Amino acid sequence: LVAMSSHVSSGINAEYGDISEAMIICFLLLFTAATLAAENSKGTLKRQPNIIYILSDDLGHADVGFTNGFVETPVLNRLAHQGIQLDQHYVQQVCTPTRGALMSGRYPIHTGLHHEVIYPGEPWGLPLNETIIPQVLKEYDYSTHAVGKWHLGMHKWSYTPVHRGFDNFFGFYLGAQNYDTHINGKGYDLRHDYIDGKGNFVDEVKYDLSGQYSTELYASYVQDLLRGELREQEEPFFIYLAFQNVHAPHMVPQRYIDQYASHITDKKERTFAAMVSAMDEAIGNITETLDEVGLTDNTVVVFSSDNGGNVNCVGHVTSSNYPFRGGKRALYEGGVRSPSFIWAPGILDPGRSRAMIHVTDWLPTFWHMASLGGTIPPNRPIKTLPLDGVDQWLPISQGLPSNRTEFLINIDPKPVACGHRVPHAGIRWGDWKLIIGAGGPPNGWYPAPEVSGEGSCGAPGGGNVTGKPASYIELYNIVMDPSETQNLTKKYPEIVKMLTEKIDGYKATVVAMGNRKKDPASNPANFNNTWMPWMGEEEEEEEEGEYTLQR
Repeated sequence: LVAMSSHVSSGINAEYGDISEAMIICFLLLFTAATLAAENSKGTLKRQPNIIYILSDDLGHADVGFTNGFVETPVLNRLAHQGIQLDQHYVQQVCTPTRGALMSGRYPIHTGLHHEVIYPGEPWGLPLNETIIPQVLKEYDYSTHAVGKWHLGMHKWSYTPVHRGFDNFFGFYLGAQNYDTHINGKGYDLRHDYIDGKGNFVDEVKYDLSGQYSTELYASYVQDLLRGELREQEEPFFIYLAFQNVHAPHMVPQRYIDQYASHITDKKERTFAAMVSAMDEAIGNITETLDEVGLTDNTVVVFSSDNGGNVNCVGHVTSSNYPFRGGKRALYEGGVRSPSFIWAPGILDPGRSRAMIHVTDWLPTFWHMASLGGTIPPNRPIKTLPLDGVDQWLPISQGLPSNRTEFLINIDPKPVACGHRVPHAGIRWGDWKLIIGAGGPPNGWYPAPEVSGEGSCGAPGGGNVTGKPASYIELYNIVMDPSETQNLTKKYPEIVKMLTEKIDGYKATVVAMGNRKKDPASNPANFNNTWMPWMGEEEEEEEEGEYTLQR
């Protein structure tokens, strides 16, 4: 520093006059300290992190403790408070579209997944020309593991996880099943898929696990991975863990229900709360194992739900998205605003992020993380279709504004069961949200069962208690009115016009829906009462015809 100060001092003195060498040394010490602090500050990736993405199913915004919900979730609360809570994290309004958007980094209107979900026996899925997260991460030497629910296509083997970039898969292909018997309809669906030592694909149907609760099975599988191959390997890993909880059918081991016996009197509400607790415990077991094997400091865990809680067509409401409006299937905040956080105690300081984040953003964000901000080249060039997601690592890790100012909520030209009855579309831009058509149903506000007594509707602040849409076009200031109680279309016609034009621009890019009718050849009775891919790779799915979205 003394030698450096002499050199710096001579230059500065020549320009500004005499400055003492002591002052120069002091300046250099401060500069060096600041530089070292910046290089070692949390949020700076020094090596490729392990990534675990945990996706809950049908979890409402008020179904967890860290959003002030009524269910006891000590593990999720702790992780959220130790991590960065993502206050404006958005997903799609229902299951398959969210999973496709997550994996591909593209809006459902660009993948054909923008209407409904894949039902058992339907021959369609996330198109094979989409490059998805595990395929990107493999080019940076990540091992990739999928656990739990898939729901992105299984009519051909090429649509299943191990054929799409995952090294192995333990879970089920369809969208729902019995948590204990692992049966959907009349077919069994629990398997372990992998590539054996000779390079052959193996689909090992796990009939022997019938009778064991899926949540516990998935957590144990991840723990075994962490204690085994992932602990030993030098390469980083990616785990996609898609829990079944809390999707119907509502069922859980009695020991979880007993936790709520003293303060939740309704049996269905106790069961639902217990399902959340079972998932909470499972996640705790996984994070404890990360600590046990010494992997916590270089692991990033993201938690989210795939859509809002299911509060429509369920008879007795047990979930809640309050104070947000609507729920699963709706374009309102309760349908698409997810309880979410990112936990990385060795990398990120605790905090909250108000950055606007969409589920499509995780592919480019994970890409940034795997490449250390582009400083590590991929093994081979990575080609994707145009991404709708954006890299959000710096906004999340450094507390910066979001790298996006808008996102398309969805465009759907057809009605759905228990949902909208007319074509609809929605967009979020800055503080504003425009819905054309119908934001729901569900249209109302559903407080937590123990608060409302009957899961009834009631707008925050005594607003529109009927929950009926005020008009065919709805405009809300989401920052000022996150509960969507005040339709401002008449007050701000210029914003309505501008956002309508934006939606029209997105309409021009909509691809045909991928939906196909159920194929009788898929019957599990043809495959030992087991759900199996039933179509050859060369067989073509029958087209359903074109459509137009009418305003």
